[in-house]
Amino acid sequence: MKKLVLFIFFSIASVTAFGQSPVNSDSVAYQLQRQKINRMLTARKQKFGQYQQSLSQHTGIFGFQTKDDIRRSAGILMDIAKTDDAIFKELKILLEYRDFQQKQIQSHSREAESAGDAYLKVISHLQQQNAKLKQQAKEADGHFGMRQNIYLVVIVFMGASILFMLLKKNRVKA
Repeated sequence: MKKLVLFIFFSIASVTAFGQSPVNSDSVAYQLQRQKINRMLTARKQKFGQYQQSLSQHTGIFGFQTKDDIRRSAGILMDIAKTDDAIFKELKILLEYRDFQQKQIQSHSREAESAGDAYLKVISHLQQQNAKLKQQAKEADGHFGMRQNIYLVVIVFMGASILFMLLKKNRVKA
């Protein structure tokens, strides 16, 4: 019985001692829950000391334990068992809270990743649109340059025609 109680105590102590490092930015609620468990473990340790003391008390005739001594020891042991149950419940809450925090961090990271992917898609789409617009602007500049050349040829041709007509008119008069 003694070994079982010590095993449970050391199991709980190791879970709380080694379970602290993964989450560096513990929230206030998580810290409070850990403090509550630590207080419960301290109380359990004190009760176990009382149990050890009660086992060594022999108030009966010839140094034997009386029924009251045994009842007192059993009562302390029952109190230790109740404390262990409460510690297990609080540890379960603490572990569920840690799982909740980890799930929350994972979902936040997934959201950030999907937002990043969405931003990349938008940037890619805008780059494609920008390339299309540049191509259209280049084509429009090419068409504008071609129109200017056509207009210039037409104006030169009209000017040459007018000169030609004027020269012909002057030759006919002369």
